[in-house]
Amino acid sequence: MQKALIYFTLGTIVSFLINYFFLSSENIGLEFYYAIAFGAAWGIAYYLDTPDFTLAKKLGLSFVVMAILVVAGTLIFKLELAIPSILKFSMVFVAYYVIASFRATKSLRK
Repeated sequence: MQKALIYFTLGTIVSFLINYFFLSSENIGLEFYYAIAFGAAWGIAYYLDTPDFTLAKKLGLSFVVMAILVVAGTLIFKLELAIPSILKFSMVFVAYYVIASFRATKSLRK
């Protein structure tokens, strides 16, 4: 769990810094929200990367996190601005498992 929190924190910080310095957005709050979605994807993917979770549980938990991101984004911003957070989350989540699939252990933890 601690490493998952580290992945979340580092993913959030790196994503925010890249967006802040290279894309220069007008809305810092929105960029921070998208960075949280990016970091959450890395943290959740790492946390779920264990044989203890079935595929159904992994997918279910990822959908729950995406729903939380949409609800929070809709409350803070607008639905149109919340949708890209799902895209960022799902792309990173899938990328994590695609990278893991090339390993013999099918996991990035080992």
